[in-house]
Amino acid sequence: MIRAENIHKSYGELEVLKGISLDIAAGEIVSIVGASGAGKTTLLHIIGTLDGYDKGEVIINQQNIKGFNDQRLSDFRNRNIGFVFQFHHLLPEFTALENVCIPAFIAGKGKIEAEKRAKELLDMLGLAERLEHKPSELSGGEQQRVAVARALVNNPAVVLADEPSGNLDSKSSEELHRLFFSLREKLGQTFVIVTHNTELADMADRKLTIKDGLIGNN
Repeated sequence: MIRAENIHKSYGELEVLKGISLDIAAGEIVSIVGASGAGKTTLLHIIGTLDGYDKGEVIINQQNIKGFNDQRLSDFRNRNIGFVFQFHHLLPEFTALENVCIPAFIAGKGKIEAEKRAKELLDMLGLAERLEHKPSELSGGEQQRVAVARALVNNPAVVLADEPSGNLDSKSSEELHRLFFSLREKLGQTFVIVTHNTELADMADRKLTIKDGLIGNN
C-alpha cells in the first residue's frame, strides 16, 4: 500500500530524515515511535503528501507521486488518504454530520451520497444519536470519533494518524485504540500511526522506531 525508498528531508542545515525506506502492506496497522524531534511527523506528512522531500520516492496505492503538480496531489490526497490528528480540527459552526461530509463534497460527491456514507460511519462509531450536534456539544472522545469518520468518508486507501490519542483521557484513548483495530477488521483499512502512547504502539502489527533520521523495526 505504501512504499518509501531512501527518503531524505532537510530544513535548512538540519537533516531530519537521512535515507528512510519502508514498506507497509494493505490492511496493516503500523506504529511509528521515537523521541520528540526525531522526524516522525515529518515522515508521516511526506507519506501523506502534505510535505515534499529532497530525495527518494514515495509510492502510494501503486502510484508514484513524484512529479504530481499541486492540483493533482490535492485530488490524490483527498481520494486516497485519510488523516486523524491530535487535535480534531472539526469546524465549530458545522454539525458532526456536516463535518464528516466535507471531504466527500470536495471529492465531488452529491449531498445524498455523502450524507448516506457519513451516517453509516457515524453509526458504526456509536454516534448515530449525535449527528446534529456541533463539536462544542460533544465530548473529546466523540469529537475524535467524528474526525475518524471524516477521515474514512472517501474510503481512503490508507489512514494516517498523528498522535490521535494525545489529547484524550485514558478511557477515550483506549476506546480510540480499539476502534482502529475494529475498523481494520470491518473495512480492511490500512493505518500508519505516529504515537508516544506505548500501549497503542505495542498493539500494532509492527512498530517502527525513528532514531537519528533512520528507521528500524521493533
